[in-house]
Amino acid sequence: MISETLISTHHGGLTGQFDVPGDKSISHRSLILGGMAIGTTRVTGLLEGDDVMATGRAMQALGATITRDADGSWIVTGVGTSGLVSPDKPLDLGNSGTGVRLLMGVVAGLPIAATFCGDDSLSRRPMARVTDPLVRMGADITARDGGRLPVTISGTATPLAADHVSKVASAQIKSAVLLAGLNARGTSIVREPHASRDHTESMLRHFGATVRQSVEDDGTHIVELEGEAVLTAADVVVPRDPSSAAFPMVAALITEGSDLLIPGVGMNPLRTGLITTLQDMGGQIEIANERTEGGETVADLRVRHSQLHGIDVPPARAASMIDEYPILAVAATQAAGDTRMRGVAELRVKETDRIGVVAEGILAAGGTVTYDEDSMTVTGGQIAGGMSIDSQHDHRIAMSFLTLGMVSTAPITVTGCATIATSFPGFATGMNACGAAVTDGGA
Repeated sequence: MISETLISTHHGGLTGQFDVPGDKSISHRSLILGGMAIGTTRVTGLLEGDDVMATGRAMQALGATITRDADGSWIVTGVGTSGLVSPDKPLDLGNSGTGVRLLMGVVAGLPIAATFCGDDSLSRRPMARVTDPLVRMGADITARDGGRLPVTISGTATPLAADHVSKVASAQIKSAVLLAGLNARGTSIVREPHASRDHTESMLRHFGATVRQSVEDDGTHIVELEGEAVLTAADVVVPRDPSSAAFPMVAALITEGSDLLIPGVGMNPLRTGLITTLQDMGGQIEIANERTEGGETVADLRVRHSQLHGIDVPPARAASMIDEYPILAVAATQAAGDTRMRGVAELRVKETDRIGVVAEGILAAGGTVTYDEDSMTVTGGQIAGGMSIDSQHDHRIAMSFLTLGMVSTAPITVTGCATIATSFPGFATGMNACGAAVTDGGA
């Protein structure tokens, strides 16, 4: 169990090998699609974090059978879409925004009903942009103001094929619509202004659905799914999560004497925006041994301490690194000059208002930041530390400021760290094994 309070102290560089956990996005989808498929799916390398486990319990409540094998793999016995059932009690997704939104799509496209709930943080997050297109597909949905949890969905046996135009590039919105469209007669279409993560499309194909992707002349990204699909069980090898790799990667770049190997990291081009950005900033990140595992490209990353410089991060890159902006802001505190991050309004509706929380935390630690509703600019310089930051139970905020403590003059104490278990249970242990000093502050 991860302590609620952790303290990070300036230490030497990170060396050796850091094995980050399995990809969170793919882990969620492997349990969901495995449960919707006919037959038995073996999942190897599943992230055993709280968020993914919540999705697994929800799929069990919907009728799938999910067990952990002695070798650490997970066995999902699916019942097909027609075999899923209404659960006996509300589906509690804890802190998992991905789990709740994808499962809303599953329920909306079937003649079953479910109530979705979560923890305080998840209950504050808006769901209307997911539930609104599901209503147009035929689902009956009730929710608190703003579409917030708890949300009750009564799905339909005959969902209407969607033609949804999304104002933002969001894999969660897109995935919910596509999952609801699996049982629809006709082709469901999602149009996005930029490309978002395409794990759902890739995995739907892996399980036997017909999915097409294209780009219009104006840059609009289009996904088309043929409805009345029958999914067939297919084994999944989960690559290591690039969003989790972001923390030891940045830690190695900004701490003197670092030379760190992070093997087997997923290299889906819609997930590697942070790597590209850090390389643009002068980061020494060597990508080696590229290979295909479980249908996804993976590679080994060798990361060494680097003298970083500020850049203007292209707004179009935001969708490929939206979860990594907090840790990018930490890297920017150690870069010469200004690092400008624009087009990041999506950060306002994550587990916290990540723009505000990150900026105020860096300011409190002695850094220099300006920000508004859609952008943040960090100016590099000395970080004093010597204070406490409330992560507001946002796992990525907590890990980002613990990383910042590795280069601050005085230690940084971070509260609300227990939710690190949602995505990266071995974060502190792994960091310390490579040379960091992250200690329990709860005593």
